Amino acid sequence: MKSSLTRTARSVPRNFPRCAARCTRIAGARWSSTYEDGEHKWSTPLAKQLAEAITTTGPIPVASFMRQCLTSDLGGYYTSTSPSTSDQFGSKGDFVTSPEISQVFGELIGVWVVAEWIAQGRRNEGVYLMEVGPGRGTLMDDMLRTVRNFPDLAMAIEAVYMIEASPRLREAQHKLLCGDNAMEETSMGWQSVSKHSKELKIIWTEDVRFVPKDGSKTPFIVAHEFFDALPIHVFQSVPPAPQPADGEGTIQTPTGPIKPQRRLPQASQQAQWRELLVSPKPPHRLEEGQPEFELSQARASTPHSMYLPETSSRYRTLQSKADATVEISPESQAYLRDFAERIGGSNPVTEPPKPASIPTPTRTVASGPAPERIAKPSPSGAALIIDYGPATTVPANSLRGIRSHKLVSPFESPGTTDLSADVDFIALAESALNASPGVEAHGPVDQARFLTAMGIQERAAQLVKLAVDKERGGSTGNEKGELTEKVKRIEGGWRRLVDNGSEGMGSLYKVLAIMPYKSGKAGEPRRRPVGFGGDIKL
Repeated sequence: MKSSLTRTARSVPRNFPRCAARCTRIAGARWSSTYEDGEHKWSTPLAKQLAEAITTTGPIPVASFMRQCLTSDLGGYYTSTSPSTSDQFGSKGDFVTSPEISQVFGELIGVWVVAEWIAQGRRNEGVYLMEVGPGRGTLMDDMLRTVRNFPDLAMAIEAVYMIEASPRLREAQHKLLCGDNAMEETSMGWQSVSKHSKELKIIWTEDVRFVPKDGSKTPFIVAHEFFDALPIHVFQSVPPAPQPADGEGTIQTPTGPIKPQRRLPQASQQAQWRELLVSPKPPHRLEEGQPEFELSQARASTPHSMYLPETSSRYRTLQSKADATVEISPESQAYLRDFAERIGGSNPVTEPPKPASIPTPTRTVASGPAPERIAKPSPSGAALIIDYGPATTVPANSLRGIRSHKLVSPFESPGTTDLSADVDFIALAESALNASPGVEAHGPVDQARFLTAMGIQERAAQLVKLAVDKERGGSTGNEKGELTEKVKRIEGGWRRLVDNGSEGMGSLYKVLAIMPYKSGKAGEPRRRPVGFGGDIKL
């Protein structure tokens, strides 16, 4: 063999043209992420990294793709530290949130906290506020401004916890909530003091699990447009594989036919879930300006498809329907379990404790740490979740990309496109109820119904009257045209929040409350929270 290769090499003319070598490379063009001529130039550094990783290891779940696009160290949408990265919020960003539209929104959330604190007996210590995904901090700032009008509650609040992974957003929140007060690094994350009160600590941490769980505390938790950005797994139902017909698969041998003895297992005779995975488009289909990634269906079961759709009867009911699609967010459910345990305590232990170590023939292997449990004899606190998604059904085909207030492909420009999916409110409520015997769920109700019950129209009218009175008193020094614009902003803002039309947010957004469970007295109706058909006695 070696001699034949040598002869072949010697037969090649010494003046073999270089262009032939170049043409040979082009004819066998390889798929690369480099920026050489004739090869694809990826839209973002994160897109290049994802493509190379997937090419090496294989397609990844939608959840993994979302997590990288939103929080990757290499240019994630929320975690990028590039100075050129623009603010995602507001009219100049990619989307606008309710607190940015009207201050009344945050004020009413603050009023809701005050009302539930009153309804639960006006605790004078051990109260804390916690917000997950706080954005710029506008919502919490409006809440704190409202709460300070109730001195007893303001004095009872020992800390405000902000769960934030983005350094840029953390800086914006600190500036808004703390003003010039310095921020210092702590074992939990970062800490400063509120501009409203030197006694109120503002604490930042990247993970909700770092916030201490204490059964003696009363948490009031807010999550506004947070769960829609948490990763989802997507599954699609496929029909069972056809059973081989009689005689099919028979092997002919010189001694006679051999019929197959094995039939398909019982599991293969039923509809199954297949996970939808993300991969880069093959090189010949990559086009400039088009999405560089796409969805494909796994050919076989994955660990996620064998477990997650089996966790609820709502998913199992859909399994037999051809091409049924479900979206499941384990991270969202984990957050609700955490919220529920803080409010109502952990489930009682029903099994004997496992040994601290696992014996093996050769050595002793330490078991993992036991899950943190919280004993809470008297449930207290509340969690309020405001987001968009169906009220009762399982979300399907809802993954979307958002850029400059427009819907785009979720597989376009990873790291610079916001990704979101509809929230499964029923799954959130189920997770909370299963995690703690001391909680109950209310809702979801439309945002329009909730804000109307909280008095949004009346509060907006107060703001308009206040602006007009200041102008008449000459305390502002503004021209009449400026007053007109301010009144228009107030009126337009609150109406947009409760508008049920296609341009409004009234029916698109839903509100879910997780409350302490308390059995009512015999013959008396059980109390519902404010905004969900209930009221309080002052």
